[in-house]
Amino acid sequence: MRSGGAAHNAQAGLGSAIEPAGAAMSFRPLLGDGRVRSKEEKSEPQQTASWVSSSIVFDNRRWACREAELRWTAPHHLIVLTEEGGTSHTSIRHEARSLYDGMDRPGALTFVPAGAERQGFYRDVDLSYSALWIDPDIRLPGCGRLRELPILVNKKDVVIATLLSSLRDEIALGHKPDTAYVEHLVALVSLRVANLNREQPSIRHGCLSRRALGRVRDYIDAHMNADISLSELAAVVDMAVDSFARRFKATTGLAPYAYVIEGRVRRAEVLLRETGLSIGSIAFRLGFSSQSHFTTTFRRLRGMTPRAYRVNSSPES
Repeated sequence: MRSGGAAHNAQAGLGSAIEPAGAAMSFRPLLGDGRVRSKEEKSEPQQTASWVSSSIVFDNRRWACREAELRWTAPHHLIVLTEEGGTSHTSIRHEARSLYDGMDRPGALTFVPAGAERQGFYRDVDLSYSALWIDPDIRLPGCGRLRELPILVNKKDVVIATLLSSLRDEIALGHKPDTAYVEHLVALVSLRVANLNREQPSIRHGCLSRRALGRVRDYIDAHMNADISLSELAAVVDMAVDSFARRFKATTGLAPYAYVIEGRVRRAEVLLRETGLSIGSIAFRLGFSSQSHFTTTFRRLRGMTPRAYRVNSSPES
């Protein structure tokens, strides 16, 4: 879908006024200002979540209508993935120039930089889409390059599609991923979006010093039950987020968010073996959003549920 968050918005302050469309039903993009009109429109919100004071917003919706038009500008960068369905006709223009004239189909990716006005026309819309909104001032690896990109329409990237779909599925299960995880996802998506427009040479990065790594580990251990962000970890060693994330992975073999999750699961193993705490209490102590989130994560990393691990670790087993 090319409009990016073109859907009803139930969250106060995220949208702006829409010009009435007469007999046609109007719909509301999640962020920004402009004009939108649609006919026989139906929009069904499915999942919406935000992180870092709405610097990162994720929105997944089903959208259907006979026709729709929009002229829209948003303060955030926008990345949209058509998950299912499509259109019979999609036309996108920018500054009186045609960018795309064709159809939407599953896997289609669109990027719209912050502040760029796009004009879109859609016919016979029936699709589900995921939209990722990114504050242009956020300091994450790769995000600075998004400012330099033009509007990109009808692109393909399996990795970006997999990341956005996985985030959608996680939220659909009732789990809101940690800030560090989402920041890492946004950084990776941003780097790959930049490469949709032009290839960049790879850069080799050094490792963290033993002292710096020790300080980061100590911080993670002391804040294991908190929502740890990449920016917090980078600040511990007084490094830029971009450099820290790359050096941390080069040193440990794991992205920061994956390292934090692995640490929580290791600590959970100790609590499951050596205490009688309930699984819900352990989930709460280790900063998981819910017992089901803890169970899902533990099973993904260890191949069994926490309950099964406790039973197998007991002296009687």
